Amino acid sequence: MTDERKRELLLALIPMLAEERGMRARLDAGASADELFSTFRALVNTREPVPAGDDLLALQDELLQGMIAEKGIVRVEDLPSLAVDPRLRIWRGDITTLATDAIVNAANNQMLGCWQPGHACIDNAIHTFAGVQLRLACADLMAKQGHDEPTGAAKVTPAFNLPSRYVIHTVGPIANGLPSPLHRAQLAQCYLSCLDAADALGLESIAFCCISTGVFGFPQREAARIAVDTVRDWLDDRSSKMTVVFNVFLVQDEAIYRSLLMPLERG
Repeated sequence: MTDERKRELLLALIPMLAEERGMRARLDAGASADELFSTFRALVNTREPVPAGDDLLALQDELLQGMIAEKGIVRVEDLPSLAVDPRLRIWRGDITTLATDAIVNAANNQMLGCWQPGHACIDNAIHTFAGVQLRLACADLMAKQGHDEPTGAAKVTPAFNLPSRYVIHTVGPIANGLPSPLHRAQLAQCYLSCLDAADALGLESIAFCCISTGVFGFPQREAARIAVDTVRDWLDDRSSKMTVVFNVFLVQDEAIYRSLLMPLERG
């Protein structure tokens, strides 16, 4: 997607999003595409979960799909498997560009995405690039449920503009750096719930983010160990051929996962 087309789409979308709230957008005619996208992102991050008009959705979908394609879509089948277990992959990259059956979102218990404009969490990124349809889908699920999402459970939605087919949302434990036995059990349950949800849909691949290791404060190495052990036990117990990607964003997290799994390859 050219910067010119991106600016055209954003200059149309921002006034539409502002008008929904009874506001008038004040746009700088000389603003760059990146600056305009920051404004767009802030508006969608704080948008209530209400239906959008067809015109807005058409423009938004063209924008988001074009931006994702520009970043480069990565197919799960192109990721190298691990010698220790060909069902496993480790990949450091942007989960919103991963073409797999399902990606896992580290959600909060309201399940409506991150409302902080431009926040760097995975919940914000997934909702931003999936589109405003995702928050509405989550809101519908929560309205039917009638209460906050329990820690360790999982909900499935379409992925909308993302290259994955589904998003599986799970709420990890808030450990604040000091995980208790309950926190450890809840984190393991997040992985189990997501795998069970994927299996129930007949999915062949799933990509996990590093659940609870961001603002929820679960120590990274301990969380990775729980993730690896829980996933491998689940796969083995069911003799499953599901492909599981441990998706990381930080170099440190990649090193942790490789230290946990690569020594097994040499053994």
